[in-house]
Amino acid sequence: MTLETMFNVAGKSVIVTGGASGIGRAYAEIMVEMGARVRILDMDAAGLETTVSEIAAMGWPGEVSSGQLDVSDRAALATAFDTVVADQGRIDVVFANAGVDAGPGFLSPTGDRVPEAQIDTMPEAQWDRVIDVNLTGVFMTIRNAAHHMKQTGGGRIIVTSSVAARVNESIVGTAYMPAKAGVDHLVRNAAMELAAHGINVNCISPGPFITNIAGGRLKNKADREAFEAQSLMGRIALPEEIKGLALYLASPASSYVTGAQMTIDGGSSLRG
Repeated sequence: MTLETMFNVAGKSVIVTGGASGIGRAYAEIMVEMGARVRILDMDAAGLETTVSEIAAMGWPGEVSSGQLDVSDRAALATAFDTVVADQGRIDVVFANAGVDAGPGFLSPTGDRVPEAQIDTMPEAQWDRVIDVNLTGVFMTIRNAAHHMKQTGGGRIIVTSSVAARVNESIVGTAYMPAKAGVDHLVRNAAMELAAHGINVNCISPGPFITNIAGGRLKNKADREAFEAQSLMGRIALPEEIKGLALYLASPASSYVTGAQMTIDGGSSLRG
């Protein structure tokens, strides 16, 4: 296998959920840049329009299109996958990336208690929403991907988890960590089940990245410094820094990799 063929995803049919911004947009960009046909799914209509037009304007060899949906809408998600198959004939790579913010943690970055974020005061609807999108939404994305990939001989499923699945976080909303821990277990179990069908299932576990989820909080100096302090490199990563790992997991270069959980966090989890 040559270097050119090792990372070749040209012509591949790719779905990216939560791809209108941040890490999801970075996934979409590298796939289009390398010649893939990418469908971005996101609930942010305005963000989708901007992202698709900006990626298309780059002149890359791939194709990009979009569909608006919330991954917690199971019927809409299934329809979106069916539509991609109808349009492109198959689905080769799926990035299960969509996620929502869990709100503040029970402590502020300065160590003060946050009254509305305690386990006995946080809104139940907030817990439900985070689990619905960040865990059940991933399950349904994998479910739909597996259904179509089994019919065409295999594919790649890449899930965005977080180092928060393995470390304790006091400044991140309580629902976020168990949702991501569930995602980690789900990836391993799905990898065991789907390997016989030629489907590789892997997980990317980012640390502090500048995304829409954390973007609002990063305007606050104390929040930003708290996230920067987690990294051994003393900074928050840019979304483009995830592109190499995304391409590796989507390409033939990772043909013997499944059930892996690849950390990209500037060494932040070493502090735990």
